[in-house]
Amino acid sequence: MIGVILGDIIASCYEFDRGNKSKDFPLSSKKSTYADDTVMKLAVGMAFLNE
Repeated sequence: MIGVILGDIIASCYEFDRGNKSKDFPLSSKKSTYADDTVMKLAVGMAFLNE
């Protein structure tokens, strides 16, 4: 779960950048933030734990 959340945060600033196919990018940026996908994954994880 931590990896999924970190992946969402790291990729958030590249989410709509369709032109760049580079695999060489910094893992942290001032533009990186949580996204709606992060919130949904947390909600699903919490639902599984409450079952």
